[in-house]
Amino acid sequence: MTEIAYVRGDATAPLGNGVRLIAHVCNDVGGWGKGFVVAVSRRWPEPEAAYRRWHRERASNDFGLGAAQFVQVSPYLWVANLVGQRGIRTGRSAGVPVRYEAIDEALGRLADKAVELGASVHMPRIGCGLAGGRWERVEPMVRERLVTRGIPVTVYDVAGG
Repeated sequence: MTEIAYVRGDATAPLGNGVRLIAHVCNDVGGWGKGFVVAVSRRWPEPEAAYRRWHRERASNDFGLGAAQFVQVSPYLWVANLVGQRGIRTGRSAGVPVRYEAIDEALGRLADKAVELGASVHMPRIGCGLAGGRWERVEPMVRERLVTRGIPVTVYDVAGG
């Protein structure tokens, strides 16, 4: 059975060959500018532009918790914007913005796209940075939605972090 591979490195420079999908968690208020998305935007402008357009036009599309948007950034590389965070954390926020049910739903959409593309999936510990989630809650969802379907998954921890 396939297992999750854990490596030290940069999830925006995914290892391996073939089609690769880089997944990360976004919020549901259109905010983009802190956390992992900064590294994404440094490499490619398309995921941020697509996310902002998706949010701006949300009245006529599927934008919302649990949704997933797939943005091709090169012939063999895609970025998956997964909406799994309610709002953003501020100094006065009560609780964390992560929404585990939304991450689970978005992971199901990610799995379908990975199968369609014949892609491997690469990610930081999604939902566990600014969203405030715990990997012990997210990892079983990644296993259930992706690994059990035979999709290779690599999780990146920042080198030296």
